Amino acid sequence: MFQVLLVDDEPLVHHNLWTLLDWADYGFELCGQAHNGLIALTMIEQSPPHIVIIDVDMPEMNGVELNRAIKERFPSVKTIMLSSYDDYDYVRDCLNNGSIDYLLKHRLDESTLLNILNKAVLELQQEDRLREKQVAESIIAEKVSPEDMRDYLLYLLKRQTRTTYGFEDVSQKDNLYPHASRYATAALQIVPFLLLTESYSDVQTNGLVQQVVDMMQQSLGDIHERTAVYVEEGRFVIVFSFRERSEHIMQREVDGQLRKIQHALELFLNLQSVTAVGPICTSLSQLASSYCSAEYELDGSSSVKTFRSHTLQNETPCLDKHSHEKDQSQRVSLTIEEQKQLLLSIERFDKQGVHQLISSIFASIDYLPIHSHMVQMVVSELMQTGDKAWRTCLPSTDPAVANLPSRSELGRMKTIRELEQGLQSFFSSLFHLLNQHRVIGSYSRHVTQTIQFILERYSGYVTLELAASVIGLNASYLSRIFKEETQRTFSEYLNQVRIDAGCKLLDSGRYSIKEISLQVGFTTHNYFFKVFKEITGLTPQAYLSNPGKRKNETKLPPLHLGN
Repeated sequence: MFQVLLVDDEPLVHHNLWTLLDWADYGFELCGQAHNGLIALTMIEQSPPHIVIIDVDMPEMNGVELNRAIKERFPSVKTIMLSSYDDYDYVRDCLNNGSIDYLLKHRLDESTLLNILNKAVLELQQEDRLREKQVAESIIAEKVSPEDMRDYLLYLLKRQTRTTYGFEDVSQKDNLYPHASRYATAALQIVPFLLLTESYSDVQTNGLVQQVVDMMQQSLGDIHERTAVYVEEGRFVIVFSFRERSEHIMQREVDGQLRKIQHALELFLNLQSVTAVGPICTSLSQLASSYCSAEYELDGSSSVKTFRSHTLQNETPCLDKHSHEKDQSQRVSLTIEEQKQLLLSIERFDKQGVHQLISSIFASIDYLPIHSHMVQMVVSELMQTGDKAWRTCLPSTDPAVANLPSRSELGRMKTIRELEQGLQSFFSSLFHLLNQHRVIGSYSRHVTQTIQFILERYSGYVTLELAASVIGLNASYLSRIFKEETQRTFSEYLNQVRIDAGCKLLDSGRYSIKEISLQVGFTTHNYFFKVFKEITGLTPQAYLSNPGKRKNETKLPPLHLGN
């Protein structure tokens, strides 16, 4: 039964309304009557009815004022206005304050009253259904935790079965995103993720991932409208849900949200990221195809952001994460040959060799976006080789190591070219540091500078006069102090450095003896043979063929010990 309260100061009107129709037969019950607005408000406070029939003209508080008060304090109560006068101002005010209708007393009959009452009932029922739906959605939202929601979305994206996490009912009713009718996905990649986390423990890596997800979700807002999910290897997906809206508005919102997220990640976590957006879809089952398109756009181009605004019609098979790279090149990381060459160049202090090798490596991957798995692996292995070099030669506590460019600095690079320059800078700094370490000891400043000059230039044209000119000393004076401190003449020291480098090249097995003689700075093949035998006691061929006979080989004393 729908409860109806009558509010009118005329007894005759009360009587007519009571007897105008058989209320109970039509599902209504007259629950009371009031003679003015104040009494009516008190009765409504004690027991709110469903419908109130109100006379406009009453003492103390008229019907217009009562209608306003009901609208403010009891918005679910429906009101029907009665009046003896057809006053436009009254009609407008009452309808603006939510009245079902405005009726004239002298035209009121059973049919008219019943139609208006049924209209009020219809509105009550619609509001009840809306409230029930909102409560149901709220219950579902409470039951589906953020973790479960992200798990479910991840399984949708990877085309796993919906039953894995027990979400069949949720997905079928599309209650994962209440009120949504369209969706979009965006792929976001943290550019330096592999570089930053290669030395992390699992706990540290998971902590970084959680930081990123939390920051993204905080920027996105309600998780039941926009959701950030971690995929793998620094890759994240953002699912956007929309009601019926124009594609222009959707594009503007997605672009704005992604810019805000990228700014927050760079500002607060110092992380560079790139994004791409997939096609709009009309159901959750199409999310996987939309995301695959976003990933292909992200990994197939260095452009940061695109938005394809056509509606997704057909699902396409999801590509493997690295398939685009694999189609174009078989390189996965540094080759064994490149690793050997890099280590050998570092051992020989061959700065030019390292520079050329890095340039060659980057020339083979310059078609890829900077965030690609292949680029990150190559950079990571180059850095690991450099780390191995300084750890072999320097104490881990040496404060000078802190001056080397870090992985986080490389992670801020935005192009392949900048990344290549960053690696070149890293190895230049490494050579400078290693050269300094080799000549630390009791040598004077000028002798130290001369040794550094020899170590850096031995593979080219080097003379005592050239070294003296660079340092700013008289050649005769430099020759005297160099012999006093190192116990060798300038030429003897230079030849010892060259032969030491030649032995390393012979050990590598990569070059012919003639090639080695040129690489270590000897102008003639015969002179290399002569000096090599004087220092090692063996010819280059004997050195290669009889490793056991190298007992007469003379190596440089540790240069950092000085006299």
